[in-house]
Amino acid sequence: MKSRTYTLVIIALAAALTAGCASVAERDSRDPLESMNRAVFSFNEGVDKAVVKPLAKGYKTALPRLVQNGIRNVFSNLDDATEFANNLLQFKIQAASSDLMRVAVNSSFGFMGLFDIATEMRLQKHNEDFGQTLGRWGFANGPYLVLPIFGPSSFRDGLGLAVDSHFTDPVYQIKDVASRNDALGLQLIGQRADKMDALAALEEAALDKYEFTRDFYLDRRAGLVYDGRPPASE
Repeated sequence: MKSRTYTLVIIALAAALTAGCASVAERDSRDPLESMNRAVFSFNEGVDKAVVKPLAKGYKTALPRLVQNGIRNVFSNLDDATEFANNLLQFKIQAASSDLMRVAVNSSFGFMGLFDIATEMRLQKHNEDFGQTLGRWGFANGPYLVLPIFGPSSFRDGLGLAVDSHFTDPVYQIKDVASRNDALGLQLIGQRADKMDALAALEEAALDKYEFTRDFYLDRRAGLVYDGRPPASE
């Protein structure tokens, strides 16, 4: 799955470059590859409807809330390692120190992250990745891009995902392929279960789901890169 993640990202970026040469009509300057992106978006919706959503429903029904919280906390604890690396790369020393403390506290007193003791100790949880790090370093977002399975992204964030999955995300560093895929599958299903109500409300709303998802993603990413204070151009 680790190599598959990298391959999917690279294939999507290459396909986007090819499609960009034939792009004519542009509804949104941030999304010059809209036709291709909508096709991938439809594919992802189909996979979600046929596989991911039913599994997420079963997950929510079968597992007690306490167990779901524990699983979420374990992955959050692992994710703090990615936060630490990227805060360090962005020279956010105080935030990086907090991330490191969170991992130490939750991995020991929280039984490998099952319990989020660090938050109770007021050690702040951050949201950082290499896509944001590239943004802080001055790399432009690039065209909006929908990745197969992974969903909304951009050229910059797609490259960031490839780097994180290869170097900073502990889940992708699991050497046993079957165990790694099981962990990634559980993480995906758990995340989908957490978004069940929000996505159900979006389904019922009378709007263009693709457009809403794109605009929300790009606005949110700009906010994350600039810590809530994006420049007007973003």
